[in-house]
Amino acid sequence: MKGALRFDGWIAGVGTSSGTRVVVGHWVRSPFGPFSDVMLEEADGRRVLLAPTRQVADFVAGVYRFDRVRVVPTSVHVAGAVWSVAAGPLALRFAVGRRGPLGLLLRCVPGALAARPAWATLTDLPARLLPGVRTRGSAGAGRREWYGARDLRPVTAAAGSFEGEDLGGLAPVDPPVRFGFGSTPRAPAVVRVVSTVGPVRGRFG
Repeated sequence: MKGALRFDGWIAGVGTSSGTRVVVGHWVRSPFGPFSDVMLEEADGRRVLLAPTRQVADFVAGVYRFDRVRVVPTSVHVAGAVWSVAAGPLALRFAVGRRGPLGLLLRCVPGALAARPAWATLTDLPARLLPGVRTRGSAGAGRREWYGARDLRPVTAAAGSFEGEDLGGLAPVDPPVRFGFGSTPRAPAVVRVVSTVGPVRGRFG
C-alpha cells in the first residue's frame, strides 16, 4: 500500500491488581528502526505514553490518544519466558506461558499474509468475539490501521511499579484501555503482530 508504514514486533497487554493497565510495544522492524514504547492507563483513567525518542512520541501520539506524553529511556529485555520492561518511571516484569490452540493456529499464518490489510479486514469480525479486540480502525489524522496477528501466548505472572507505587499482581485488562479504536485481549497476553498504518483509501477504508 503506497504511503503505508509497517511495524513488525510484539504487543503485550497486562492488567494489574492496582487497576493500572499496561500495553508494551516491542518493535523489531519499523520506519524508526527497532524500538519499544509503553502505553499505560491508570486506575483513574489517565492515559500515559512512554516513548524512547521525540520522533516516536510524536508519531504514536498522532495515532493514539493520551493525557500525558513522556520521552524517557525505554528498553525491553526478553530472557526465555520472562520479559523485563524499563521505561522511565515504569519497571515491569512478566512471564509468558505456553501457546494455546489460538496461538498455534496463528503461528501458521505466513508473515506476508499477516501484513496485508485485506487479511486484517477479513479477520476483524472473528476478532471481535474477544471483548475490546479489533484488527482495523481509525488511527487519527485521516489514517487507518490494520493488525495482522501471527502468534499469541498468555501472560501468567506480573509484578512492577510505576512512579514508585507498586502495581500489584497480574489481573485482567479490564476495563479495556482507551488509547485507540481497540484494546488488547482481556486475558493478559503477548501477541506477535504486523501493524500497518496508512491513509484511508479504496476498498480497505
